[in-house]
Amino acid sequence: MKKILLPILLLTLVIFTAACSNNSASGKESETKKVKIGITGTDTRTWDYVAEKAAKEGIEIELVSFSDYVLPNTALADNEIDANSFQTVAYFDQFIEEHNLDLVPIATTYLAPMAIYSDELKDVKEIKDGAKIALPNDVSNQGRALLLLQEAGLLKLVDDYDGLGSIEEAIVENPKNLELIPTAPAQIPRALPDVDAGIINNGFARDAGLNPIEDSIFHESETAIDYLNIIAVNKEDKDDETLNRIAELFQEEDTADFINKEHGGTLIPTFVPLENIGW
Repeated sequence: MKKILLPILLLTLVIFTAACSNNSASGKESETKKVKIGITGTDTRTWDYVAEKAAKEGIEIELVSFSDYVLPNTALADNEIDANSFQTVAYFDQFIEEHNLDLVPIATTYLAPMAIYSDELKDVKEIKDGAKIALPNDVSNQGRALLLLQEAGLLKLVDDYDGLGSIEEAIVENPKNLELIPTAPAQIPRALPDVDAGIINNGFARDAGLNPIEDSIFHESETAIDYLNIIAVNKEDKDDETLNRIAELFQEEDTADFINKEHGGTLIPTFVPLENIGW
């Protein structure tokens, strides 16, 4: 009887062990965490790099591309995505105040210099009286563009200009009587043949094959905290371990090295504490 029971017990043990092994494997598969991150433009190289690192830790990142600067925040607020990475501190602060959204930043990423481009001109000094200048039509990026025009010596703005308010309220002097044409940011590269110059956000410039350093007639020369890009999440998710781990992976030294190599100085990795950006 004992001789009969022993093989049966061994067979049962093998089946039980196999079942446990399968359950363990299934458990590991179910442990994969999926995260949707909203971006703008089509250049996903840096996030692809971060996604590869995240995948090794069981985090699957899906990038969701948007064609404007409004939807990534509204989609985040509506929980259609888990985080976004496309906007500056200044734009973010203004947007969440205007739309009463409960979003917060969890990390800074890089500075993406804004620049002035032209199909015809080689230097910003060639801009003539009455020139038509296309600039972003959203509030904070428009303010940034005005500051860039002031830095280029083309305009004088009110003292302590904060980048907000209307164009008319911001400008004190317009010596060349420039015609400023508010335009959807994504459309400005296509509008260059129809204007004397256009001020293009870094991401849309690169998508259009333009290098902010090499192809522009003038670009931002100083880093500014207000124009650092960030990773944003819903406030209720600010302590989420997975989202914060993704932020950490982005801010690692190898990611900074990758950005410098892949983008040739057109993006400047800038990782600062949240309190440095007013959060």
